[in-house]
Amino acid sequence: MDKIYVTRPLLPDLDNYISEVKDIFDSRWLTNMGVKHNELETKLKDVLKVPNVSLFNNGTIALLTALKAMDLPFGSEVITTPFTFAATPHCIVWNNCKPVFCDIEPNTMTIDSDKIESLITPNTSAILGVHVYGFPCDVEKIDKIAKKHNLKVIYDAAHTFSTEIDGQGIGTFGDITMFSFHATKLFNTIEGGCLTYNDENLKRRIYNLRNFGIQSEEVVEDIGINGKMNEFQAAMGLENLKIFEKEKQNRARIKQYYDNNLSKIKGIRIPQMPKDTTNSYQYYPIIIEKPYPLNRDELYNVFKSKNIMVRKYFYPACNDFECYKGSVITGDLSVVNEMKHKVLCLPYYGTLTQTDIETICEILKGEL
Repeated sequence: MDKIYVTRPLLPDLDNYISEVKDIFDSRWLTNMGVKHNELETKLKDVLKVPNVSLFNNGTIALLTALKAMDLPFGSEVITTPFTFAATPHCIVWNNCKPVFCDIEPNTMTIDSDKIESLITPNTSAILGVHVYGFPCDVEKIDKIAKKHNLKVIYDAAHTFSTEIDGQGIGTFGDITMFSFHATKLFNTIEGGCLTYNDENLKRRIYNLRNFGIQSEEVVEDIGINGKMNEFQAAMGLENLKIFEKEKQNRARIKQYYDNNLSKIKGIRIPQMPKDTTNSYQYYPIIIEKPYPLNRDELYNVFKSKNIMVRKYFYPACNDFECYKGSVITGDLSVVNEMKHKVLCLPYYGTLTQTDIETICEILKGEL
């Protein structure tokens, strides 16, 4: 049996991509905010329902730049979640700030907004929330806390491409939001990402930080880095924009089958989207609890023995990383430390066959 992975990159028709790329060969404009780059930025404003989009070569550089654009004081504290990909706290440290790890809410597994205020000190400058698996943070509560304490709000929306809350694009909340367009994401540009923001005044600042601070041949006005998306990435994005809605429909169908079959199994909990929130269909996590006969790691090994590469996502949590042990302020992380041993992400992509989906369900039912 061929390996089944937890996700699979969305790819457009090859001939369509070649046609898109031909323009690049004809123009010989390969990077530095070319025609494809600018077209993708414009189209993403509509898709994400945001007023401003700045494209990047990857999501990590975008998040680094988001934090830098907020002008956070040197050595200040940024409250975030350890239940995330390593890039989230890494970007805080690379900006000469200190991560402060807050616990998560057990249903959506996003940062617990009720525990944020207890971690705020005179040295706190920002909150960095992460929309996990596609579940959004409690953006209303976080906004109230930030306004009360005069804090910046940055969101890591790597998992929530096209998510909306009450019809409002997820990228309009907070001061600035990062989206990842990595190959594993619902929408990809091979590698890539973007920042979205409401304040038009941020555009020039982000442009400078993304492009070495260069304004012209003779003017460099800021200390920037190279975060530019190239034309081949943008071309992939333009083609994938044409098909990602179909991919979402396919994943919605798979989710319905999983939900119908797995909800009947005692000891398997399936987190669901909050009311009035659209689903990005990025990941399909399940929670393994008693009285399920196997623990999460045992079940993971069963899948692995059958060439099905489910994922213990996020394990270990960032507070377990050697580089953060003993050096990061943490609150009570009891929910993080529980959930990191219970979550399993199942294979979830549009071309997953019905036979494979049925096999995965049979394994979970103990029938295979």
